[in-house]
Amino acid sequence: MAAISFDPRINRQTSKNSHGVIIEEVEGLIRVYKDGHIERPPIIPNVPCNVATVNDVTAKDVVIDKFTNLWARIYVSNRSGTLPLLLYFHGGGFCVGSAAWSGYHEFLANLASKASCIILSINYRLAPENRLPTAYDDGIDAFTWVKQQALNGSPEHKWWLSRCNFSSMFLAGDSAGANIAYNVATRLESRYNPESMTKPLCFKGIILIQPFFGGEARTLSEKNMTQPANSALTLSASDTYWRLSLPLGSNRDHPYCNPLANGASKLRDLRLPAIMVGISELDILKDRNSEFCSALTRAGKRVETVTYKGVGHAFQIIHNSHLSHTRVQEMASHIKTFINQWQRECVSCFLLLYIKVQLLNLWSIYIVS
Repeated sequence: MAAISFDPRINRQTSKNSHGVIIEEVEGLIRVYKDGHIERPPIIPNVPCNVATVNDVTAKDVVIDKFTNLWARIYVSNRSGTLPLLLYFHGGGFCVGSAAWSGYHEFLANLASKASCIILSINYRLAPENRLPTAYDDGIDAFTWVKQQALNGSPEHKWWLSRCNFSSMFLAGDSAGANIAYNVATRLESRYNPESMTKPLCFKGIILIQPFFGGEARTLSEKNMTQPANSALTLSASDTYWRLSLPLGSNRDHPYCNPLANGASKLRDLRLPAIMVGISELDILKDRNSEFCSALTRAGKRVETVTYKGVGHAFQIIHNSHLSHTRVQEMASHIKTFINQWQRECVSCFLLLYIKVQLLNLWSIYIVS
């Protein structure tokens, strides 16, 4: 993977703007003016889907909803056989980022190849133009679209539908995208019963990479973790993203931001599949991510935690350390193992259930006779 610069100084505009006072800014990424105008400087370039990154992956863009401009970039590994499906949400504090960003294009093409899977990278609507829960709504709409394609797919989508194992579906994302993946999962849990989800989709797991959560009370890593000048996430940037993305009048203990704000007891009521959480050692979110994992474990959820040493937030997209390339390959390997593990586990559970049903049928016949 090529290194991507994340120095906002190289994109500083020198021309005068005509929009007056800037009221919110994450330097180099987003400026919000008092008159409502919003700028997102192109600090990371967008690339078309046909830009080659790895040889054994095909990528194309598809429209999900033309009225909301919801679309996805689909990556299909050219390995033989049917492949598991990842519904992936990019990061960017809900306010910036794109499925077309070069960093995501490289990372997800590489992941599709290494993990032998199909990835739908969802380009959801951004805040502050579309505050939360719009991104969650787009996630549900993307899930519903996939389900419709699985049931009544059109010929134009055969190139990926024919390769897809719809009984092995995962939600995934990094940073704000991980927050979206988690919130979409909890909404699916409340909206669909398990029987309807298996027709034909089967939701097997959630992959959360550096999930972007927050809270009014600061964690130790938020207060004390020293970040380099080109860090992808500082505490001030985090606070700005939350001010721009949460519903107006909300603080950082809103459930969208802090899933533990009302205590962890409600987690016990959620019927969630297995969860993998990737934590970066130098990320200001490290402690908050660890607390989230501990709460899930106490609530009886199946949680696998992986810590990536020596790297910071979004290292897999913004390669700002010498270790990044190695850690990205480790992450791809961990995700592949997680996917394969829960595919096998669910197949085993299905076989056990089938055997149990057959034994019950034989027992009923014996009783009747």
